[in-house]
Amino acid sequence: MTRIRKPAILIWLISAILFLLGFQMAIYNSSRPNQSVHYNSNSEERTKLYDKMSQDLDENGAVFLQGGETSQSLSLSDLFTLKDGVVTPVLKAADPPVRANVLYLSPNFSVPISQAVRDIFLPYFDGAIWFQNSSLYHFSMFHASHHIVAVPATESEVEVEANSVKAVAEVLCPLNIVLDRVVLTSTGVLLGCWQVTSGTDPYTIRAKLRNALPRAPEKQLVRTKFIIFIKDIFLNPA
Repeated sequence: MTRIRKPAILIWLISAILFLLGFQMAIYNSSRPNQSVHYNSNSEERTKLYDKMSQDLDENGAVFLQGGETSQSLSLSDLFTLKDGVVTPVLKAADPPVRANVLYLSPNFSVPISQAVRDIFLPYFDGAIWFQNSSLYHFSMFHASHHIVAVPATESEVEVEANSVKAVAEVLCPLNIVLDRVVLTSTGVLLGCWQVTSGTDPYTIRAKLRNALPRAPEKQLVRTKFIIFIKDIFLNPA
């Protein structure tokens, strides 16, 4: 009878373990380049778009000085009134109601940003300016229903949507982002344009939300799927 010595068994086990570890690392490393290329591609597309947005004021001038128009085809006078040097928003009921999925920005970051914007703009525009509530800073990601295409939903359907979105968020969030630049548009809107340094790219998040919310409007308000920005102020010097 042939006896198998313990050292031989130990060597065989170590070799098998090393082979399995090496095989898994090879699979992991082979998948990383594609992810990196996709990630860098979206980052480059964001940079190109931000470059184009940065040229808007130079190319079109300060349209907001003549009243301007927002991305929803509303004039600034439709949104705000200026009385005794104070800008006041014109509050209107959302009809139809909007169901929006957003990425929330903590006040730990939004408050310093808001204060910096105030310090820079107030000396030039005094009271003719509307600042967004810094406690509500967010990035619009995906709409289950919006003002252009209304998608009615019962309470139970809304609950199903919320659970679907929660399932997506638990897997993909959080994101680490860095402020790329600040852009003042020709219509008087200040935009904070961001880049993603780690975490799931906004393009992927929106794709996952699309799958999770099949009834959502095909035409989304944020048409560029890889963009991520915050609207900070509205200028209304008229």
